Amino acid sequence: MSSQAPATQMPAMSPQERLLGLLVETGRLDNEGAERARRAAAQSTLGLTRILLELGLVPERELMQAFETGMGIPLAKADEYPADPVLADEVAERFLREHRLVILAADTSTVTIAASDPLDSFLLRAIALSTGRKVQVKGALASDIEQCLQRLYATDGTVAPAGTGPGVSQATETDLARLRESASEAPVIRFVNSLISRAVEAGASDIHIEPFERRLRIRVRIDGVLKDEEPAAIDLAPAIISRLKIMSGLDIAERRLPQDGAVKMPVRGREVDFRIATAPVSFGECAVIRILDKSSVPLDMQALGFDAGTLSRIESLLRRPNGIMLVTGPTGSGKTTTLYASLARLNSTERKILSVEDPVEYRIPGVNQIQVKPEIGLTFASVLRSVLRHDPDVILVGEIRDAETARIAVQAALTGHTVLSTVHTNSAAGALTRLMDMGIEEYLLTSTITGIVSQRLVRTLCKSCRAPAQMRAEGLEEFRSAGVDTHMQPTVFVPTGCPACNTTGFRGRTVIAEILVPDENVRQLVLERAGASAIQSAAIARGMETLRRNGLRRVLEGVTTLEEVSRVVQQEE
Repeated sequence: MSSQAPATQMPAMSPQERLLGLLVETGRLDNEGAERARRAAAQSTLGLTRILLELGLVPERELMQAFETGMGIPLAKADEYPADPVLADEVAERFLREHRLVILAADTSTVTIAASDPLDSFLLRAIALSTGRKVQVKGALASDIEQCLQRLYATDGTVAPAGTGPGVSQATETDLARLRESASEAPVIRFVNSLISRAVEAGASDIHIEPFERRLRIRVRIDGVLKDEEPAAIDLAPAIISRLKIMSGLDIAERRLPQDGAVKMPVRGREVDFRIATAPVSFGECAVIRILDKSSVPLDMQALGFDAGTLSRIESLLRRPNGIMLVTGPTGSGKTTTLYASLARLNSTERKILSVEDPVEYRIPGVNQIQVKPEIGLTFASVLRSVLRHDPDVILVGEIRDAETARIAVQAALTGHTVLSTVHTNSAAGALTRLMDMGIEEYLLTSTITGIVSQRLVRTLCKSCRAPAQMRAEGLEEFRSAGVDTHMQPTVFVPTGCPACNTTGFRGRTVIAEILVPDENVRQLVLERAGASAIQSAAIARGMETLRRNGLRRVLEGVTTLEEVSRVVQQEE
C-alpha cells in the first residue's frame, strides 16, 4: 500500500487581509492604499478598520457595505438598537464608549453587539469573558453608535470620531502621527470631533455653538432647519472654542474681535472642508462651523432638483454667447451651488472660465478660481479689471455687491463675455431695480441682462414614509388663487417620519424657482425706471411662473408640502 505525502496546507487568510483583498477587488481601495494600511497596522495599536477610516482611505458606509456583502457581517438596523441599556451591570459604559459598540440584545447563551470595528478580536473576547456568553457581532456606523449611547446614558458623548488632523498625507510618518493623536485624544478634542462627525454624517450644513448663562447650546442645520443637539456643560465653552481656533489657525488669545478661518480634515473616510467663524457675545464667544462636503453637493443641474421646464429655460440662457445671467435669493437658498452647476455645464476645452469669489467654496477642475482679499486691496472690482485682460469666455462673479463691480460686469457682457453672478434680492424683478439703485444706466441693463433666476430651497418629503392625504379646503383655495390646476380634489402627500429620515418626514432639499427673461415689455419698464412690482406683473402676464406657483406645482407632484412652500415664499408675489 503506497503512502502519499500530506498535502501542504496554505495558511488561513486573516479577516483583515480578506477585507483588504475585498476592498481592492471591488475598486473601493487601490493597491497603494492597501499597502499604506498594512504598514500603519504593523506599527499601530489601532485595528485595521479604524486605520482605514482615520487615514481617509475608504468611506465608512462603503466599509460597512463590504462587511455585509463580502464578509457576511450584517449591518445593525435602526429598530435593533435598544430602548434601555442591555447588560449595564456586566459591561461598563466607559468600555462601550472607548470601543464604540452597543449591546443590542442578550439571552442566556448569546449577546449581540453592534460595533464600528467588527473585526476587533480583543473586543469580542472581552465581551465574551465579561458576560459568559457567545458573541454575535454586527457592523454599525460610528455615528449611529454615538447617538445610541447618548440616548441610553444621557451624557454629552465624547466618542472619538474617524476624522482628525489637517489632511491625508502619503507619508508613513504622517499616517502614524495621526493615528497616535487619534488614540490619545483629550476629552475636548473627542467632543469636538464627535460633534463634527455626527453633523457630517447627518448631512448638516452648519453647526452653531452658542454660550448662554447656564448652558452651552449646540444646534445643527439640516435641510435648512436648525435642530438642537445635546447641550454641553457651559464650563467647556472656552476649551471648545479654543479647539476650533487651533484647528482653523485662528488666534486663541483674541476674544474681543470676530475671526474666521478654514480647515480640511477627513471625516468618516472622506475629505471635508470646514469654515469656522467666531464672534464675541454676552457670555463668551459663539462659533459657527460651516460644512463644505463636496461629496454631498451634486454639481449637476438636474440633480439639484430643478423641474424639467425650469431646467430647459436655464440651459437656454447658458447657451447664449454673451450677456449676464443672475441668480437671486436670500442667504442659504443655493445660489452659489446653482452657479457652480452652471459652470460645470459650460466647462469645456473650448472655453476659458475664470471665477472671482469670496470665498472659493468648491474647487472645479478646469476653472481658474480667484479668491478676493479686500484687506490687501484685492476686491471684486480690482480682480475683474485684471481678469478681462486674460481673454476669458465665461466669468463668474461670486456676488455683485457694489456699483463698481456691477459696472465692470456690464462692460464685460457688452464686450462679448458670458457673466454669471448673484444679487441679494427676494425676486427676479427685484434684481433689476437693485442694479438701477446701484447707478447702472437703464439702457445698459436692457442690453446685457439675459435672464434672472430667483430660487429657494424646500425640504423634500421622505419617499419611504410620505403618506397620501386629501387637500383641505383652504389649501384648494390657495392653489386656485395662484392659478394652479388642481384637478378637482387632488391627493397630496404629508410627512409621517421613519428611521430613514430620522423621524422628520423629510429627506434632502430641492429647488423651486422663477425665471425672468426680459422681453420688450420688461425692457420698456426698465427704461421707464418702473418698480419691481410692475416689472413682476408684466413678466407674469407674459407667462413667467412665479416662485410660489412653481412650489405649489411641486406639492401636487408629491415632492414637498404646502407648509414648506409657505415657509420659504411669501403669500403674495
